[in-house]
Amino acid sequence: MAPRPSLGLHARLLLAFALLCAVTAMAVAGAMYVPARNAILGRAQDAAVREMTGRLEALFPLRTATPDTHDLDMIAHAVTDRNSSAIAVYNGVHSPARPVPGTPGLPGRGRPEPGPPVLEPQVIPKGLRHLVASGRVGWQRVAWQGAPWLIIGTPLVIVEPDNTTRLSGIEVYVARSLLPEQRSLDELTAWAWFCAGAALAFAVVLALLAIRGVLGPVRELGRAARLLGKGELRTRITVRGSDELAEVARTFNDTAAELERLVGQLREMEADARRFVADVSHELRTPLAALAAVADVLDEQAARLPEPAGRAARLVSQETLNLTALVNDLIEISRFDSGVAALAPNDVDMAELVRATLRARGWSEQVNAEVPSGVTARLDPRRVDVILANLVGNALRHGEPPVSVRLRADEHWIAVEVRDHGPGLDEAVLPHVFDRFYKASAARARSEGSGLGLAIARENARLHQGDLTVTNAPDGGAVFTLRLPRQTPDADGDSE
Repeated sequence: MAPRPSLGLHARLLLAFALLCAVTAMAVAGAMYVPARNAILGRAQDAAVREMTGRLEALFPLRTATPDTHDLDMIAHAVTDRNSSAIAVYNGVHSPARPVPGTPGLPGRGRPEPGPPVLEPQVIPKGLRHLVASGRVGWQRVAWQGAPWLIIGTPLVIVEPDNTTRLSGIEVYVARSLLPEQRSLDELTAWAWFCAGAALAFAVVLALLAIRGVLGPVRELGRAARLLGKGELRTRITVRGSDELAEVARTFNDTAAELERLVGQLREMEADARRFVADVSHELRTPLAALAAVADVLDEQAARLPEPAGRAARLVSQETLNLTALVNDLIEISRFDSGVAALAPNDVDMAELVRATLRARGWSEQVNAEVPSGVTARLDPRRVDVILANLVGNALRHGEPPVSVRLRADEHWIAVEVRDHGPGLDEAVLPHVFDRFYKASAARARSEGSGLGLAIARENARLHQGDLTVTNAPDGGAVFTLRLPRQTPDADGDSE
């Protein structure tokens, strides 16, 4: 499963700033809104109760303790104003209270607004009715016909001649509109949202400025790290200020300087080692040529010498040949390392080149060559011969028959596949097959071969702008595949 794309540091910081500002603004707005709302509604509620109580006090003493519908209508009408509607209830009978026809329109609103609707008993909450029936004043906010209302209920009492009071059984309920207060709260809410939005915008601007100050050095550090990874060891960062980011920049510069110094030392040591190998290899060529001549004489005389001396002569001859091959391989490797190895490309028939390689080494009968005729390519035949000889020789020495060579080609590339049918290569060995002086088995540490053959073969393939790879066949055996372009560009240089 592909990893989910994550937000960049810029987006995460901006989102964090915005969320922090939004949460803070909402918390502050909420902390301001709740007390303001309670204060506005509390003042409206207290004022309505005082006004209702004051109007009811003007009705005392009551004309009768057992009012009829007309008396109840008078009581309800006495506490009704432009913003309220009222009813009086006695023993389940309520007054047919009528609100005033309308209220003046608010400034700038044009037509007068309609008056409050008639308060109906079913609108009165049951809890409020029980409270009033028990002899207490109560109030409750309700939503009625799409608008907020405050319903206030109070019982009326009768004062006896002995100045004692008792409940008269008359209950008065007033519904006062809270629409002006609701408008005030709506305006307060709108201002709270506006201030929160302005604070959010201001926070985003501050966040962008802060992020630019933080991420600028981080981006510069990332760019410098990429350049350093590409080998630009002289890359440095401009240090600004004395904060933590400046300390990171100084640490990066110190690390880059130390890395440049160490890499320079390693390059000098590597160059010295390569020069040493090249110089030693070239110096050994002259004495080795003399030793090779002596080895030829020893080979001719070995059969006539006594057995211990003959065996020693043959051993000296063989080791001389091995040393000569090693020195030649070292010289070849030194050419690749120093960059002086070059191609001498020519138009070559690949089928003929493969057959010539096998024929020159006496492998024609041991190797099954499946090479179609007519495949031509422009390449260095000597270097391709070295590659093929190394691959086929390894297959014959370390694999098992049958060994095959197959040639494939398309419009732009040719591929030569060399395969044996042995046990193949261990998975741990495959990544190191082309390493210098690497031998798959410790038991072959003193066997024939220098351990440089496959390394030289791959360098020759890459010199052609191709490649050399190895895998294990599913049914057993190692498969080496040489891929070369059919048109190798001409190059001047040493192709010896």
